[in-house]
Amino acid sequence: MAKKIVITASLTGVLATRAQCPYIPYTPEEIALEGKRAVDAGASILHIHARQESGMPAYDINTYRRIGEEVRKLVPNAIINYSTGAVGISNEERIHHVTALKPEMAALNMSSMNYAIYSPKTKEFYHDFVFQNPFKDIQFFLEKMKAAGTIPEMEVFDNGHINNASPLIDMGLLQKPYVFSFVMGVLGGIPISTQNLLHQAASVPPGSHWQVIGIGRKQWQLIAAAITIDGNVRAGLEDNFYLPSGEMAKSNGELIDATAKMVRMLGREVASIEETRAILNLKPAHEAALPA
Repeated sequence: MAKKIVITASLTGVLATRAQCPYIPYTPEEIALEGKRAVDAGASILHIHARQESGMPAYDINTYRRIGEEVRKLVPNAIINYSTGAVGISNEERIHHVTALKPEMAALNMSSMNYAIYSPKTKEFYHDFVFQNPFKDIQFFLEKMKAAGTIPEMEVFDNGHINNASPLIDMGLLQKPYVFSFVMGVLGGIPISTQNLLHQAASVPPGSHWQVIGIGRKQWQLIAAAITIDGNVRAGLEDNFYLPSGEMAKSNGELIDATAKMVRMLGREVASIEETRAILNLKPAHEAALPA
């Protein structure tokens, strides 16, 4: 039987704007519609950041609630994964939507790091900050996620970040399956290469489920490499605007469709939402509605 590959869709992010890509969704209704397009194309998990109507990041509970409600109207069985990544707000604000809404999954950044975007054309940085995630903060977020019944999706931006899970496993704050995301291609983190991917895949503890997240146009070579070693994959307008052809995607659905075609071309099958729930030990969809 062919290996089932789980596809996650990253619908919007917080850094990309419509000046860069006019198809980035901002409002809860737009995000939900993009979620439906992604699910129809083969995604099981929807990774979601909240945004204001202006496109600026939103961190309030109500905006996340509205997004969840709109998503459930269109794709009631999809697995919702909320972001907790942010700079310049309190830890309580980074996690309060998870505590209140109890999503099935939430992202968990596993280390502090430089985080930058550099333009070779202008010879300058146009994003340049330190993303702080000391162990005490990671522990705080994990305790809140555990109380909410939310699976932490551990986002690791370099190989050493994987080992940061070890003490948290020892403390009983993480349970199998340990869910890792290898974020590759961010300046300040690990570069995109097949060699780096193989090293990271060999570094996760037993009982792990992992996916690869490639940032930028090199994403497609990384997705292909991950599929060949039975890894799971993420695509979407948060990570990359362009299809393998080089054409700008007009929706998340187009990016997920290209990903699903690559999965099948390489002799694997796309995992259904129900199969993904079983892989991650998640409840059936009808038991996973967000609180009002």
